[in-house]
Amino acid sequence: MSKQAAPRATRHYILAAGGTGGHMIPAFALASELIARGHKVALVTDTRGEAIPGKPAGMEAYVLPAGRMDGGVLGKLRGLNAIRKGRRMALRLMREMEPACVVGFGGYPAMPTLLAARAAGVPFVIHEQNAVLGRVNRYLAGSAAAVATAYERIDRMPAKAASKIHLIGNPVREEVLALRDQAFPPFLKDGLLRVLVTGGSQGARILSRVVPAGFAALPRDMRHRLQVTQQCRPEDIEAVRESYAASGIPAELGTYFEDMAQRLADAHLFVGRAGASTIAELTAVGRPAILIPLAIAMDDHQTANAREMAEAGGARAIPEPAFTAEALAEQMLAMAEEPETLANAAHRSWICGRPDAARDLADLVEGFGGTPLMDVIKVGRSAPAKSSAAAAPAASKVAEDAK
Repeated sequence: MSKQAAPRATRHYILAAGGTGGHMIPAFALASELIARGHKVALVTDTRGEAIPGKPAGMEAYVLPAGRMDGGVLGKLRGLNAIRKGRRMALRLMREMEPACVVGFGGYPAMPTLLAARAAGVPFVIHEQNAVLGRVNRYLAGSAAAVATAYERIDRMPAKAASKIHLIGNPVREEVLALRDQAFPPFLKDGLLRVLVTGGSQGARILSRVVPAGFAALPRDMRHRLQVTQQCRPEDIEAVRESYAASGIPAELGTYFEDMAQRLADAHLFVGRAGASTIAELTAVGRPAILIPLAIAMDDHQTANAREMAEAGGARAIPEPAFTAEALAEQMLAMAEEPETLANAAHRSWICGRPDAARDLADLVEGFGGTPLMDVIKVGRSAPAKSSAAAAPAASKVAEDAK
C-alpha cells in the first residue's frame, strides 16, 4: 500500500502594503500563491489600497490608520498618532489571527502592522519592489527576518540588513506571466512597428507632449511603419490625437486599456516610465523599452529601476530633463531601425525577468514561524470572519484597544 503525501499545514499570514498598484500587485500575487498552498491570508492597507482591483478571493482586507511623517511639526504629530493607533489595532488583529509571519510591501500604510509584528515577536519579511530601499522598509530592514529584493543591486540598504537579503524579483499579474513563453512578434524591415506608450497617473503629461513630436521627427520610412497605442490623461487626449493626425501616424488613444497585457504582448517596443511593476512586466514578457524615469520619484528610484535592464541591453534610458523629441527619435532609430537590433534587445529584456518571484517569495515566507505544533493546532482554523471597511477588524474591540 503506497504512502499518501501528508497534507500541507494551514498557517495564517498577514500582508501589509501601501495603497498604490506598485505595492498591491506583488501583495496580491503572493496572497494568491499562499492561498493556493492552503494558507489563510489577510491584507492590511489604506482606503486607496482596498479599492485597487485584483484582490484574490478568500482574502480579508483590513483598513488601519497610518500617517506620513512629514508636513511640519503638526503633520508629524498627526502622522505619529495615526501610526500608534494603527499599531494598537494591528496588535489586536495578530492576537486574533496568530500569524506565522507578516509580510510588508512598503508604503506608510504598512508601517503600523510591521511595528506591531516587531512588538509581538512575530517574524516579518519585507519585500522591496524598487532598486532603492523605500523609507518604511529602510527603517525596519534591520529588524526583519528577511529582506526580499527585486534587483541584485539595491541602494540605501542598511549594513545590518545585508546578510538578510534574498533576490526574489517582483511578482507580476498572472495574465502577464502567461505571456512569457510567447515568441517576440514578427518584425521585418518593412513591416509594422507597434509601439506601446504609457506614463502612469503622474507621468503621462510629458509623454503626451514629447512622444508625438519625437515620432514625427523620425525618417519618413520608419514614421509610416508606426502603429501607436498610447495611454493619455483625459485632458491631453485631444491634443495628442491632433499631433498624430498632423504627422500621419495611426494611433489608438485611451485613458485606460483593460486589455493592457495583450497590448504589451502585441508591442514591439515600449516607451514610458520605469516604475517597478512596469519593469517587472516588461522583463517577464521580454519587451524592449525606451524608459524615461520619473524625475520626482522618491529618492530617484525610477532611475535605479531602469539601471539593470539598460545595462543588460534590453532598454535605453533617457533622463527626464534630457527627454526631447530629438532624443526620443535618436533612441528609436538606434533600437528599431534594424529588426535584429530590436529582437536582440527583446531577448536581453527577457533574460532580466524573474518569472518565479511569487513562488520564491512564498517559499521564503513559509520558512519563518510555524512550528510543527502550531501547524497541527492551526489546521482547519479559520481566519477572523470580519472584513474591514474603514471600521477595521473586530471594530468594537479594536476601537477599545485604540483608546
